Amino acid sequence: MEDLTEEERELAAMVREFAETVVAPRSYEADRTHTLPMDVVAQMGELGLFGLPFPEEYGGQGGDYMALGLAIEAIGRVDQSLAITLEAGVSLGAMPIYRFGTEEQKRELLPDLLAGRALAGFGLTEPEAGSDAGATRTTARLDGDEWVIDGSKQFITNSGTSITRFVTVTAVTGAEGGRKEISTIIVPNGTPGFTVEAPYDKVGWNASDTHPLTFTGARVPAGNLLGDRGTGFRSFLSILDEGRIAIAALATGAAEGCLEAAVEYAKSRTVFGSALSTRQNAQFTLARMRARVHTARLAWQHAARLRDSGRPFAEQAAIAKLVSGEAAMDNARDATQVFGGNGFMNEFPVARHYRDSKILEIGEGTTEVQLLVIARSLGLAG
Repeated sequence: MEDLTEEERELAAMVREFAETVVAPRSYEADRTHTLPMDVVAQMGELGLFGLPFPEEYGGQGGDYMALGLAIEAIGRVDQSLAITLEAGVSLGAMPIYRFGTEEQKRELLPDLLAGRALAGFGLTEPEAGSDAGATRTTARLDGDEWVIDGSKQFITNSGTSITRFVTVTAVTGAEGGRKEISTIIVPNGTPGFTVEAPYDKVGWNASDTHPLTFTGARVPAGNLLGDRGTGFRSFLSILDEGRIAIAALATGAAEGCLEAAVEYAKSRTVFGSALSTRQNAQFTLARMRARVHTARLAWQHAARLRDSGRPFAEQAAIAKLVSGEAAMDNARDATQVFGGNGFMNEFPVARHYRDSKILEIGEGTTEVQLLVIARSLGLAG
């Protein structure tokens, strides 16, 4: 671990032990059955993980994004589905309420979210609006003292669990100067006209909860507006900047999990009369995997330190997301190769990491989006 305080080291060690003793033994079956183990989610809540970067006055732990990243990395090392449940629950579920909600909204919604008794979804992506989030087509119009919402969202994490309380959605609420006015609205689960569709059959992250959402004349009170009208797009972009740090921590954990499994397997696997780990080719592969983990961890922790100290961090978050996502995918591929045929069997963690890691180059901003953010920071127009 790189340049951590004693308190941070203790947190990382505590979550790592929890991941190894509670999360890991359940991972294969949860992945095989596409089931999010809600009892494990409850235990994560009891440990205070969902409240790490929030003030104590709302039920949080009074920590920061470094603390959150350390917890997510430790869980991502053994199970990416549980790690993304935590990451999305904090960065995409609770953080918008904390950052942009009224005091009444915070007091009402945050305590259960920060305790892990409730989850919330983040409804941004649409069939025609992914990386181009400004192409949002979902609409919301005021009818008296209610918003009437029509449209659809896709790939929404934590939107259909037994404890999901609401989703926060972006919607076009008007036009100004020829440009869409995009606002953010809280839609409670169970609202008439709001349908959580059947879960996706995914390549990876099989135990995480992910659904498309449909809104057909869904009505919510006007007071469910989150933040000021017309600021939804800008607000959600800032949320994504923070979320990229957390995703980078998850990817770093995945890259490390692959490295550790590959090293252990190479030491125990005999080929042509000697351990695979004695072969120079295997050694070089493992050395490159270690370098990727080191670089990814430095990148996300640097971005987290900048964010927590109130300094600009958007470029560094993009770099961290880019570097760590590629590290996770590259290490998963190399670990699978080290394992040979066993790496193709789902009971081995590296096989699950191989399937899971690809989304780390896509979700919460694709690799291409990160490159665009970095290019713009260099003053390159386009």
